[in-house]
Amino acid sequence: MLENGEGVKEIMVFAMNDHNQKYLYPPEVKLSINQEQQTDYLEAVNYINLSGADACILEHEFGIFGGQSGVYILPLLHRLNIPLITTLHTILETPSYNERAILKEICKMSDKIVVMSHKAIRFLMEIYDVPKEKIVLIEHGVPDIHFDKQESRTEFKLNEKKLLLTFGFIGRNKGIETVINALPQIIEKHPEVLYIVLGKTHPNVLRHSGEEYRNYLQVQIKTLKLNEHVLLLNEFIDENELFKYLSACDIYITPYLSEAQITSGTLSYAMGAGCAVVSTPYWHAAELLAEDKGRHFDFNDSHGLSQVLNELLENPETLKEIQENAAEYGQNITWPKIGQKYTELITQVLSIHKEPSPKEENAIDPLLLPPFSLAHIKRLTDDTGIIQHAKFGIPNLKEGYCLDDNARALLMVCMTYKQKKDPLALEFMPIYLSYIHYMQNKDGTFRNFLSFNRNFLDEKGSEDSFGRTIWALGYLLGNAPNDAYYQTGKLVFFDAAPNFEKIKSIRGIANTMIGISHYLRTNASDDAMKQTLHRLSNILVCHYDQNQTENWAWFESLLAYDNGILPLALLHAAEVLEDDTISKVAFITMDFLTEHTLKDDYLSIIGNAAWYVKDKERSMFAQQPIDAEAMVLMYHQAYVLTGNRDFLKKLFTSFMWFLGENDMRMSLYDFETKGCCDGFENYGVNRNQGAESSLAYIISHLTVLQAYEESFQSEEIKILNTERLSLTSF
Repeated sequence: MLENGEGVKEIMVFAMNDHNQKYLYPPEVKLSINQEQQTDYLEAVNYINLSGADACILEHEFGIFGGQSGVYILPLLHRLNIPLITTLHTILETPSYNERAILKEICKMSDKIVVMSHKAIRFLMEIYDVPKEKIVLIEHGVPDIHFDKQESRTEFKLNEKKLLLTFGFIGRNKGIETVINALPQIIEKHPEVLYIVLGKTHPNVLRHSGEEYRNYLQVQIKTLKLNEHVLLLNEFIDENELFKYLSACDIYITPYLSEAQITSGTLSYAMGAGCAVVSTPYWHAAELLAEDKGRHFDFNDSHGLSQVLNELLENPETLKEIQENAAEYGQNITWPKIGQKYTELITQVLSIHKEPSPKEENAIDPLLLPPFSLAHIKRLTDDTGIIQHAKFGIPNLKEGYCLDDNARALLMVCMTYKQKKDPLALEFMPIYLSYIHYMQNKDGTFRNFLSFNRNFLDEKGSEDSFGRTIWALGYLLGNAPNDAYYQTGKLVFFDAAPNFEKIKSIRGIANTMIGISHYLRTNASDDAMKQTLHRLSNILVCHYDQNQTENWAWFESLLAYDNGILPLALLHAAEVLEDDTISKVAFITMDFLTEHTLKDDYLSIIGNAAWYVKDKERSMFAQQPIDAEAMVLMYHQAYVLTGNRDFLKKLFTSFMWFLGENDMRMSLYDFETKGCCDGFENYGVNRNQGAESSLAYIISHLTVLQAYEESFQSEEIKILNTERLSLTSF
């Protein structure tokens, strides 16, 4: 809504194109959005923000917007700079995980939420945790169109008929067969009855099933010899023609098969036209037809329907009374009156809506973190190790185990025990460590994959998995809870050491460097290992020198996966070796990665679908938790090196990617299972919660807590130093 030069409010409409269909829109449609084209949503919000509009009204219905459960609408809403009012046409009582998460996020971003029934208010409060004061009841509106009943009946040549009517998109959930099965008992007493079903088959039904349902109805009509009493009009007519039919009908029927319909536009239209309505007691009808504004019959109950219809047809005074009650209600829901309610609501929202204040310093807020939990890790862990994959929150035993995840798990439990002294972490530590020991070859390399029945599935794992194992072992050697674990870790670490400088993969090198750095923090006199770290660091620096250009400050000609691990490794090495060249490259590449992933106050990870090749389009989808984890760890190490609190802000922003501050505006952390989803694709969140993603979340969570504690220790040291200076001066 915006104001033109004459002070008159105007409406501009943004329309949705489904399945790449193109439509001829009226002038008020300023822009159309292709349902499955996410960039269209971003172009739309930019248009809205620059248009001078006062407020935005979202008409929400599942199936309208693209991505899984309509997730594509979330980035648009998040970027809105004006008040948002959302009208909900469907509210599910038993939503899927994604449906609930998406609707909750929409409600959170909305200034007001409009619903059309009292049951909808209860659902929002009880199922979606929406505050009551945010919800407004405004009935479904209807056009202010009226026709003379007798003139309409004459035009349609229905003067000798009793007209029963159903209209709208046709599909199996409409229950039209219930009416057809009831007709023989009605026609026996009222042979003048004609039942018209007015409407085209729903486009989604056509797409998947063709005209199967309409053909089924035709067979039913023929079998019951009802050809003279049933008319299926496969047409889409305009509102004027529709209201002529409504004015001509004696009884309007909505025989829907399920109670789970919170709003029915066709029912509202029939009431607005003053029709006597007979309906199954789905949610909207149960509420709307109260106080003698209509009649009900049970779902799939043809006999009950015939009884109700015969009773009404035999009692014209009762029928007329119901029609009058419906017409009285209909006078209050015409579009002009509903429009006035929306105008008043917009005025109210604008009067209380505050301009977004400049964002405060994004310091770490531990209150935003979910309670720390190893529940999902416990679910994934058995006496062999941690299961690699999951189906949703359930371990997928078919996929077995891998070295990568057991190394990550060892790192995680070491961090957990160091920070929280959690007994469960201490219990799991020997399981993961023994897996690593079991997978080590005689030459110090490691196998990676093990089946659930403990059969080796490869001879030698990837260099990445080797590096991650050295990282975990190096951390263990610096933070072992007892000597037995230290000695085992040391044995495996040094058996692997001859392979450190044979690694070619730069991520394998980076992971190994981090492990060596952790080891050297408690073994600073090991000069040979320092030399190894220096040589590995120089390999990364050389890769940077060979690939960097004026506008590309990176180690490769593309940004691929686990990118933050590369600057992180150099930051660790810079701390241990105190080398300015290594430090310089670390910060240059970190800044480059920041420029391409941390903007608009949230983390936008390079998608693994196609990555980001230099001078080409970056990939948005297949964003994965290990990339967010690497960013959290990278900014933490930068803070450790510099004490610059700006890195704390970047660290926390990166962590919030897990909790919904991302391109999809959806949380990857599952508050029910305490696991983390495997990432998100172009359709929405990948709900599987494997070890890699869940460990990445927990390691990031622990790093945030550690950074928070360190930041306070830093402030306390500053205060103590200031006090000492004051005492010295005195």
